[in-house]
Amino acid sequence: MRRGQDKSIIVAGTGPVGLTAALALAQTGRQVVLVGPRPRAEDRRTSALMRPALEYLERLGVLQALEEVSAPLAVMRVVDATSRLVRSGTVTFRASEIDAPYFGLNIPNVHLNEALAEKVKNHGLVEWHETTVERWHAGADHIDARLADGSDILAPLAVAADGRNSPARQAVGMTARTKKLPQSALVLNFGHARHHADTSTEFHAENGPCTQVPLPGGFRSSLVWVTSPAEAEALSALDDASLSAKLEERLQSVLGKVSVEPGRQLYPLTAMTPARFAAHRVMLVGEAAHVFPPITAQGLNLGMRDIADLVEVVSAHGSDPGSTMALALYEARRRPDIVARSAAVNMLNASLLSSLLPAQLARSGTLGALRSFAPLRGFFMREGMSPGSGFRALLPGALRRP
Repeated sequence: MRRGQDKSIIVAGTGPVGLTAALALAQTGRQVVLVGPRPRAEDRRTSALMRPALEYLERLGVLQALEEVSAPLAVMRVVDATSRLVRSGTVTFRASEIDAPYFGLNIPNVHLNEALAEKVKNHGLVEWHETTVERWHAGADHIDARLADGSDILAPLAVAADGRNSPARQAVGMTARTKKLPQSALVLNFGHARHHADTSTEFHAENGPCTQVPLPGGFRSSLVWVTSPAEAEALSALDDASLSAKLEERLQSVLGKVSVEPGRQLYPLTAMTPARFAAHRVMLVGEAAHVFPPITAQGLNLGMRDIADLVEVVSAHGSDPGSTMALALYEARRRPDIVARSAAVNMLNASLLSSLLPAQLARSGTLGALRSFAPLRGFFMREGMSPGSGFRALLPGALRRP
């Protein structure tokens, strides 16, 4: 049993965002109490991390262990695979257009979690309780976490990285607007006859995107196939040969013959935005702060920016990182980014699902402009990697800042 308030920060949740938050805070010299079980080894998902997120992991000493098990994303394509009246041509984004060798790396979650967990485990300032929080209570000058292992932790701040249904968020009364989407995501890995050439392709269909993302070696890719729940269930129930044939058809045979690998996973999709991102000595990060469809590789990249702002706010309020002023600053820092990214992804997803002609025309016009106008395409590529970088690129060199 551990009682009494100390200066430790509680981090609840041991997914990639929780592990990264614990490591980043510890590397500033803060004592951290991390609560959560070891990451699951059976996670088949991958995370496409853009260069700013990779640079952050490099500063934490994690990136080197991941480079050999990751695949670069040098080209990203959007293909209109709908059968609607108004269709768009293929839009191709090349990292070379913005003088970058690649946009980011596609990293299997199991390797990302392993590398982060190893760093956290060996960090002297992190105390890891491989259990869960049974009860939260926020006081005037501390937050109390009662753990399932019997520990009682009092701290000036808790970081909620405990997922979309965040118990910490609910316990302190932060409400969230949740919308169940008429979609599910089928996740798997597959082999293919043609080399992927470090290219990710997003096939937009009436029920959502089917996204192929390269894996190391050139002849394997990960897949996130977003479609209706009924179709996702039917696809998941197919034998390997039948599903491979369906997948090759959906990918328009761009990678030749495909062969799905064991380990399919299904995820129902939701969209969630909390009313606040910080309150009552709790700051939200990752899926506790934002949930939207897996389109344009924004989810975990947004979570990494949550952590960067979290660490800056905590460092600026060292004596009381959970104070009202610290919470207000974190809220102000994160709200514009989270709201803008969530709205953009949800709007893009809604445009796919809509059969209304104005929505089709708007989507087609936007993609057409990106395809034909290189400066606009460059602006969107830079903004997709890091908010504000597209605008900074428009400034004279002397006025730009990192």
